[in-house]
Amino acid sequence: MSKMKQLKQFEDLYNEYFVYLSLVSFSVTKDMDASKDIVQDYFVSLWNKNKDIIFSSGFKPYSCKAVKNLSLKHLEKSSNKFTTESVEALNPVNILEEEIQEPSQKAVAVLKLLEQVPLSRKTIFTSHVINGLSYSEIAENQNISVNTVKTQMKRVYAFIREELKNANVFIVLFIVLKDNF
Repeated sequence: MSKMKQLKQFEDLYNEYFVYLSLVSFSVTKDMDASKDIVQDYFVSLWNKNKDIIFSSGFKPYSCKAVKNLSLKHLEKSSNKFTTESVEALNPVNILEEEIQEPSQKAVAVLKLLEQVPLSRKTIFTSHVINGLSYSEIAENQNISVNTVKTQMKRVYAFIREELKNANVFIVLFIVLKDNF
């Protein structure tokens, strides 16, 4: 497989799972900046070990467990105030792979909805909401007009709003995603 094809596949994995894995990490660390750093470090490590890793249980369960373990290590390094009981409660080894604890149900609902959005629209949305890029920066990065970015953002928000059919839940979810990323 060519290096460019590998890079594209890796980039697709990163784009698809970064937000989800950040929420998994955040459920352990309660620190969004640390969570994003942990997930980025995980992907860097994954890229460096690219040929050595075999996902026997699939990428998502493997990555969830790995990110939770990295998050626990982060907590242990940053604070030794944990009791044995609190560490055991967070320890992913105690959770069956099929029963991996998810981030808040509301955030998961939005993430599932985003999976239904076309990739280009999802990329624009995540670039703005999660990465904090301005519309003009997104337009420049993707070689599209600012009006196209605005239109795509409106379509994503309309889609999420329609699917959730509850403006209050939408507003809460937007605030949660915006503040946490």
